[in-house]
Amino acid sequence: MTTSSNNPRAKTVLISGASIAGPALAYWLGRYGYEPTVVELAPALRGGGQAVDFRGETHMTVLERMGILPDLRRIRTGGSPMRFVDADGRQLLHLPGEFAGGDLEVLRGDLARVLYEHSLPHTEYVFGDSVTALTETATGVRADFRHGAPREFDLVIGADGLHSNVRRIAFGPEQSYVSHLGYYAATWQLPNHLGLTEGSVGHNAPGRLASVGVDHHTPDRAGAFFLFAAPELTYDRHDPEQQKRLVADAFAGLGWEVPRLLDSLRAAPELYFDSISRADVPTWSKGRIALVGDAACGATIGGMGTGTAVVAAYVLATELARADGDHRTAFRRYESALRTYAQGCQKGGDRTGKFLAPGTTLGLRLRNGLLSRRFLLDLMLKAGREVSSGVELPDAPAMAGRGGC
Repeated sequence: MTTSSNNPRAKTVLISGASIAGPALAYWLGRYGYEPTVVELAPALRGGGQAVDFRGETHMTVLERMGILPDLRRIRTGGSPMRFVDADGRQLLHLPGEFAGGDLEVLRGDLARVLYEHSLPHTEYVFGDSVTALTETATGVRADFRHGAPREFDLVIGADGLHSNVRRIAFGPEQSYVSHLGYYAATWQLPNHLGLTEGSVGHNAPGRLASVGVDHHTPDRAGAFFLFAAPELTYDRHDPEQQKRLVADAFAGLGWEVPRLLDSLRAAPELYFDSISRADVPTWSKGRIALVGDAACGATIGGMGTGTAVVAAYVLATELARADGDHRTAFRRYESALRTYAQGCQKGGDRTGKFLAPGTTLGLRLRNGLLSRRFLLDLMLKAGREVSSGVELPDAPAMAGRGGC
């Protein structure tokens, strides 16, 4: 791909990752006259997934500026209340939908689809491929691919998550930047044999949570969510059968509905399994290569990663437009504007495992007792909105010949 002759300001940008940050960045770059290409290892957009949320003024302002709020409101879940029960199914704690769902909750797969559709008019998508090497040249960055022919781009952005391929290639090995936070999480789909009509229900033992929630699109289906405390494990990230054994071993002997849920795990065609970890990269850019979203400053669960990714995509693209394509200036402004904000949001992920699966019986009792008090819930909700709104957004410059905001 070459720079558009109709728009001398247009620059080619390779984005690795088509989940949330990648399509959001591609949308804004396309609006500003750039020519984004998104490469994604998966053969197509990933559907389904857990619910993700937006909360606070900053998140909602960016969604409004993107023009996608009407679409998201049509597919919102309405929030996902959470119940915690004992081994006999008696309720110990109830958390209302807004606790986990914020101001707007949607399924991750639905959000990815909306972002993809809105970015598609100005974006080239390449599925089923990935970057294997990046070489900075005098005029850009040469990218080699697993399947496609090498190409040169003006800029390369890693929007490929906590286990970022671009970060590994350009910045160094994952262990230099990703820290294990003491827990692992697993999710899979199964029949809704509990007959759930809303939200999720879960059962705890010290250091473990087994829960199941209704599918918002298909009520006769459900999604299991298991979380357990463990030191860093060695396993093959591409071997789901090995991962299933790790989950089954961690929950062996637990009562309630756990044996039935583990039976469904054995037959599950797809499994998400990963550690709860956080990424801390000292500098988010290196030459013509930069990181956005979880690749730069992410947390697996509970760190407002989705909202931060959408905000970061807007700020990065806007700073590139404001700097007229001067990537050095733009990358510096982008990181200066967002680092403290992203780290503040990320801290929530440090507490996720301990909140969902406290390590002791006393810890479980304290959590259930304290969060049964509405005023404490309200304080936590208020704090979350304040953290998620703690950044000043740059104004969007005039669009480069492709319509206004």
